[in-house]
Amino acid sequence: MSSRILIIGACGQIGSELTFKLRDLYGDENVIASDINYNNLDVVNTGLFEIVDAQDYASVKICVEKNNIDTVYLMAAMLSATGEKYPMKAWDLNMDSLFHVLNLAKEGFIKKVFWPSSIAVFGPTTPKANTPQHTVMEPSTVYGITKQVGERWCEYYFNKYGVDVRSIRYPGIISWKTLPGGGTTDYAVEIYHKALTDGNYECFVTEDTELPMMFMDDAIKATVDIMQAPETNITIRSSYNLSAISFTPKEIAKEIQKHIQNFELSCEPDFRQEIADSWPKSIDDSFARKDWNWKHSFDLSEMTNEMLKQLREKYNSTNEVL
Repeated sequence: MSSRILIIGACGQIGSELTFKLRDLYGDENVIASDINYNNLDVVNTGLFEIVDAQDYASVKICVEKNNIDTVYLMAAMLSATGEKYPMKAWDLNMDSLFHVLNLAKEGFIKKVFWPSSIAVFGPTTPKANTPQHTVMEPSTVYGITKQVGERWCEYYFNKYGVDVRSIRYPGIISWKTLPGGGTTDYAVEIYHKALTDGNYECFVTEDTELPMMFMDDAIKATVDIMQAPETNITIRSSYNLSAISFTPKEIAKEIQKHIQNFELSCEPDFRQEIADSWPKSIDDSFARKDWNWKHSFDLSEMTNEMLKQLREKYNSTNEVL
């Protein structure tokens, strides 16, 4: 029997690309995309789509029952930089939506849940290099607090109620298909757009700020891999560390200059610098590699090649400007 999948937050940066991948894998008829509005017409017009308010339990439940959903990917969230501007809105959205889905699973309406965590769960006291799976977590952002609390609730619902919930701690995600969504690692997407449109970029963190990053294709692959893994292979029910590449703005600029020789990088740190400074520089994801055979495909050079190639084609065809 095929899975019946609901993606909540399908119009967002990760949710949109995950939607297309799941439609390819499971068939358009078995994947229902949902969001609070019609912001992403590529998602809305290319498959099944419903308006769902992630903060409204009844809204989520009605969609689940109507479509005989057994698997939910909860991708709706307010990210780090935006969350600092609207702390209570971030708390309410990130926590209410998780509880609604966990409770639906607890009550037997759905069988499997994916919920994304983040490197934002770590804080200034966390070891910066090769941050281990089990370590000190004292997040300093509202987003990080919601993700740490969410991890504890996921593990609790698994241990107490047997909810099959699976999670990974995303690093910064880089994509050419969708624009940044209000995160502290957004510079690593913006820089490619500005390299092509302006020939220069002013970064909001210092040139030597090193952070864990990942190309979107790898992030989607990890999400699919963990959900397809046998239940007995999943040994961590809070959230798995996930890693691919770590780099600084200076290093990414050097890669871009191999393609665009006159590209110039400048840096004017803002409030996001403090957030970035609280996060790890690199991640130990050995549990993910051991438990469900995680392996990334893109390094910085390969990612830069793909980003510039795809964005050139996109700008040439649409005259789109960031």
